[in-house]
Amino acid sequence: MFTRAPRALTAALTALAAAALTLTAGCAGDGAQTGSPAPSGSAAASFPVTVGKVTLATRPEKIVSLSPTATEMLFAIGAGKQVTAVDENSNYPPEAPKGDLSGFQPNAEAIAAKDPDLVVISNDLNKIMDQLAQLKIPVYLAPAAVTLDDTYRQTAELGTLTGHGGEAQAVVTKMKADIAQIVTKVPQRPAKPTYYYELGPELYSVTSKTFVGSLFAMAGLANIADPADADGAKGGYPQLSEEFIVKANPDFVFLADTKCCGQSAATVKARKGWSSVTAVTKDQIVALDDDIASRWGPRVVDLLRTIVDSTAQAK
Repeated sequence: MFTRAPRALTAALTALAAAALTLTAGCAGDGAQTGSPAPSGSAAASFPVTVGKVTLATRPEKIVSLSPTATEMLFAIGAGKQVTAVDENSNYPPEAPKGDLSGFQPNAEAIAAKDPDLVVISNDLNKIMDQLAQLKIPVYLAPAAVTLDDTYRQTAELGTLTGHGGEAQAVVTKMKADIAQIVTKVPQRPAKPTYYYELGPELYSVTSKTFVGSLFAMAGLANIADPADADGAKGGYPQLSEEFIVKANPDFVFLADTKCCGQSAATVKARKGWSSVTAVTKDQIVALDDDIASRWGPRVVDLLRTIVDSTAQAK
């Protein structure tokens, strides 16, 4: 059931994994490279540094990122030039190297062939951390964020590990300021508009207890999916039925499956039985960028802005 919506369910799977993984972990290893270029700016930060169980003797100059979110974070904090290899789904920013590694089936030999002095991952799939530990390659685990504070923390920790602590703090400060400013645009309403957030055509959604759901709560919206996973047994990612959605009659539909699965306002309007849904009758179907909607990096600000702006006129 996952094959039709790989990107969307990536978000669900990584978030589910986050509940089971330690937020900060890593395997210590010297992994130090000699003869590295002289650092500049805040990259002149003192080493060694330690974050969790990860200790780096010198600034890493050959970073392998197997997390699209981490790749975005690394470039945002000025560590992009130190990123020498990424996974196949790291497609932002444009200057990121083209990746041929798998973040879902990580292979220790393929990673080691890149000669990294730091590997960043979002899931310990295939027990890759143990495998890389045996090779003395340091690993920083940055699992899917549960809260915005997780995003801020991971950004700051990557700053520490890469010698860009100052830039990382500046990114976090700007994110907080931007988000605070966006939230001021949320109108005061007598009742919260409702929404349905679609991860894939299989009608998997999110509840307000997830990272994405928390953003919608900040935008002053009520989630129709919450009753479908009231006890949290589904990890915040329940699969809804068409009957459930139509009966809930959401004011808005947000599609996070536009790129992966070709969903659009037109495909939603064409669904049998959906013609009476308020989001359809009022043409309030919002097509999101799958990548932005599934990553918890600096572009979370863009996602929140889209949510608030697209619902600002709702009563």
